Amino acid sequence: MGKLYDTLKKDVRFTEGLKACLNCGTCTAICPAAEFYPYQPRIIVDILQTKDEEQIESLLKSDTIWYCGECMSCVTRCPRGNAPGLLITVLRSVSQEMGYFVESEKGRQQLALKRTVGEWILKYGYCLIPSGITPENHPEQGPVWEWEHSHLPEVMDRLGANYKKTGPGVLRKIPEEDLEEVRKIFDETGGTERYRKIEDYSAKKAEELGLQLDDTNDNEYFRMIYTGKSDKPSTKNED
Repeated sequence: MGKLYDTLKKDVRFTEGLKACLNCGTCTAICPAAEFYPYQPRIIVDILQTKDEEQIESLLKSDTIWYCGECMSCVTRCPRGNAPGLLITVLRSVSQEMGYFVESEKGRQQLALKRTVGEWILKYGYCLIPSGITPENHPEQGPVWEWEHSHLPEVMDRLGANYKKTGPGVLRKIPEEDLEEVRKIFDETGGTERYRKIEDYSAKKAEELGLQLDDTNDNEYFRMIYTGKSDKPSTKNED
């Protein structure tokens, strides 16, 4: 058995998610992502059942594994009890662990997610924070959001939020001791180390591409992964 397959198999989500596939295609038929992307859970499961190292490595380096929305609709319909959504979480984890994620457009965006949603959780206790949704990075929000963003305290008060203030209420300031507990959970479960690897592999990729990358979200590599879009996915799993 190959090294990559053995690595995937160590994850309990893999053994629980892959039993015996009939290749009936029910998972693809019910998958919302398959309606919009060149994405077929059936083919991913089929590749994993072959244990073919070359195909598995191609998956780990592809955009394909980042299309899934983890809705788990596939689990509710599979006649054999497979969970393609769980298999995707394992593939993503191994891709990040081994640095393969930087080889695809969607994979490289893991750095942007880490530096926004991921770090906001550790810093504020929320996966989204209004002050972080800047008009510069989100022009699709339009001029209304630009005005709201520059008047956040006033807007939040009118909406009834307790924005960045102590006490109860929506978007309240989370006590530092509670945030420290969240950080300890990240430390103990490997989240902190995973964040470090995302940074390290991204820095190597930026150097390879000749793009500047620093600790901010205003540099060449970050702007490239945040706003750039290729014409095609790096890998298409199609019949």
